[in-house]
Amino acid sequence: MFVEVDDATYHVTIQGEGPSVVLLHGFTSTVQTWNAVLEELKQDYTVIAIDLPGHGKTVTPDRTMNECCTDIAFILQSLHYTCVHMIGYSMGGRVALSFAHRFPNLVASLTLESASPGLRTEKERFERKSKDEKIARTIEEEGIYSFVSYWESIPLFSSQKSLPQEKQIAIQAERLAQKETGLAMSLRKMGTGSQPSLWNKLHTFEMPTLLLVGEYDDKFVEINTEMAQTIPNATIVCIKESGHTVHVEQPDIFIKHIQQFLHKQ
Repeated sequence: MFVEVDDATYHVTIQGEGPSVVLLHGFTSTVQTWNAVLEELKQDYTVIAIDLPGHGKTVTPDRTMNECCTDIAFILQSLHYTCVHMIGYSMGGRVALSFAHRFPNLVASLTLESASPGLRTEKERFERKSKDEKIARTIEEEGIYSFVSYWESIPLFSSQKSLPQEKQIAIQAERLAQKETGLAMSLRKMGTGSQPSLWNKLHTFEMPTLLLVGEYDDKFVEINTEMAQTIPNATIVCIKESGHTVHVEQPDIFIKHIQQFLHKQ
């Protein structure tokens, strides 16, 4: 379905019955990245997946992180979902964390996969914004095929090269289906350098929080270990034989941990 929010149109899928679970994908992905997770969760939950600004079938003007969170709150409330279990991967994890900070009464629990609270210092944010701007311009000037070739080669996704060929093809097809203007906007407005840092707010999060990381993803293992020490009600799980995209590289184990966590809530 499509939900109108002011000047934006969000693509939203809803399947299953039961307590509400929201799935938020990462950069260059869409709701399709959650197919395996959705198939399992919809047996016991109402699963709501959203194409984030700049991605998939969602069409928006420029959207900052805060504006995106406001839109999601409107979507959920307009569909009469008053308290949800929120699951976000990477960029979607940053959205989920930002959403939980701004609308804590709408979040029953929080699951963050390979996510971060942003960057601590103004210098770090400036440097990251400059880097993201350079990438955004490259996407606009050289096109989606050139960008995807570059994106697949970065160390963050090196462990994906061990996936079965059909999975690699599906991931690549999802990336290639994106629009240059959408990805460039996402980097500029919702990139890690653009979002407000939440490091100094983590101690205020009261909802149960599950942090999932892959053992090969050293940077995010370090970030999430520190997050787990700061968020009062957080648990961290490091998934063996996985990198940044745990839900794709180890879907069965990912789903098992999600189900166990949600069952406790």
